[in-house]
Amino acid sequence: MQHQFDLRLDALKAAYLDGSITPRQLLAALRDQAAALNPEFNLFIHLLTEAELEPYLVALDGKTPAELPLYGVPFAIKDNIDLAGVPTTAACPAFAYVPERSATLVEQLLALGAVPLGKTNLDQFATGLNGTRSPYGACRNSLHPDYPAGGSSAGSALAVALGVASFALGTDTAGSGRVPAALNNLVGLKATKGLLSTAGVVPACRSLDCITYFTASAREASQLLALTARRDPRDEYSRANPLWNDGSAFGAPRPGLRFGVPKQLEFLGCNESPALFASTIEQLKALGGEPVAIDFAPFLEAARLLYEGPWVAERYSVAGALIEAQPGAVLPVIKAVLEKAPGTTAVEAFRAQYRLQALKAICDEIMAEVDCVLTPAYPRPVTLAELQAEPVARNSDLGHYTNFMNMLDYAAIAVPAGFMQNGLPWGVTLFGRACTDQYLLSLADALQRQTELPLAGGRVPDFGAPAGVARNDRARLVVCGAHLDGLALNWQLRQRGGRLLETTASSADYRLYALAGGPPARPGMLRVAEGGVAVAVELWELPSAELGSFLTGIPAPLGLGKVQLADGRWESGFICEPYGLEGATDISQFGGWRAYLQSKTR
Repeated sequence: MQHQFDLRLDALKAAYLDGSITPRQLLAALRDQAAALNPEFNLFIHLLTEAELEPYLVALDGKTPAELPLYGVPFAIKDNIDLAGVPTTAACPAFAYVPERSATLVEQLLALGAVPLGKTNLDQFATGLNGTRSPYGACRNSLHPDYPAGGSSAGSALAVALGVASFALGTDTAGSGRVPAALNNLVGLKATKGLLSTAGVVPACRSLDCITYFTASAREASQLLALTARRDPRDEYSRANPLWNDGSAFGAPRPGLRFGVPKQLEFLGCNESPALFASTIEQLKALGGEPVAIDFAPFLEAARLLYEGPWVAERYSVAGALIEAQPGAVLPVIKAVLEKAPGTTAVEAFRAQYRLQALKAICDEIMAEVDCVLTPAYPRPVTLAELQAEPVARNSDLGHYTNFMNMLDYAAIAVPAGFMQNGLPWGVTLFGRACTDQYLLSLADALQRQTELPLAGGRVPDFGAPAGVARNDRARLVVCGAHLDGLALNWQLRQRGGRLLETTASSADYRLYALAGGPPARPGMLRVAEGGVAVAVELWELPSAELGSFLTGIPAPLGLGKVQLADGRWESGFICEPYGLEGATDISQFGGWRAYLQSKTR
């Protein structure tokens, strides 16, 4: 009987600190378990031998979990991601090579103390969403033998779901890090394109590829992203992670979040998925969310471009030479997907790019009005028998809600949301604007705490709420005077993409003054120890990237500080330096700037 270890990052750290287990003991046990599971699940292409594991274990000698954030944490690597000295196959033996250097992300994880267990199985050349397209064997689902594990990162998802790795690396071009997560009760983080380096990854579509994390919980995915989201000189597609998306952005979501729900929902005849999706909407509403119906047609059109357009030629640029030289080396289903690529012209490629850009402009306008969008992870699960009968069509079904994400440069998280009657896991996707990953992970964490579903791989659930408040790429701003909606300076907010969130009041700790000078006439709010009143204010949000230009344009004696609202919240807002009150008139009795202005017109 296999022993189930609690491989959560925090639980493992505690076990190492109290001496109940050592990395060497854990990795030996996990390696034995993985070897026992492999004949049934085909999750590993190459399981590291004891000799291959030894250097990574020796590197931990003399170190502690206090020094290395991922000390002794076992992880698995999809076999299109390089691990130095171990063959990278991309599930094609004829393509295999032995890299001298590991992928940048693997190097980062090793430096943090993580230990690789092996290279995992995948749909050949990461072309597929089901996990059956591999000469190393099909990957069945972790919980139901009649269903696939999902792909292309099938083995990586299984390594976490079956309890032999704390986390695993996959890749995601069209859904390969989200579909297998949803099918195996996992969180699948497809971070914003470029936040995690893809140097050392066999490309599927080089311009679209992302490395992904598979974890049991959103909290762990947040920790891993915070540790490894770095700009990489080795990767020309790498981008810096803005500070609004660092680890401190992970927290409890504020009430009032607006989440998009597609008007055009497709479940392909499934009689359980609609109810499961409706239940997730209710869970988000219970967290203080407001559903907003959105037009999903432009997103779906962008998705079709991935396989109906010239991006197939980008895939062919990797495997094409091998197909031409050794046609039998590539699986027939992969060849069938790529065979039209050589006929694609540059004219077609540019026309497709123009259409994609037009669609992105439309989709970005939609995304600007919501905090995120909620979709099913896939319309319905498909069985292994269905995939065998119609491999291309049924694989396409799985990508209905995933194919557009990298085309449009959005961040996306797959999160467990329930189980079907037959025990198969069911999940949803939360996606949002680029570089809102930690905010999406915060929502995913809140959903996991709300649903209290069991965690994958025998892990012990920990549903404690995070300490902070979730942040995204929008800054919140309390205004009390000329920036109020419709007043003289409100255009400065709207010009920067500002949006009114709510009309409210400050706590009863302020005095309001009409400042000398102008035009325009301006008030000043001053916090006082006694004799304060509540002042009518508005809470706005604007893109964080625009906050700096707004701040530098604020004239003395005003500035931005923290304002307490009537419900106790502290938000950034306008405050007044005490020296600015010289010549000012106390207008606190009006309770707000708008009421004061109206009194002057009577």
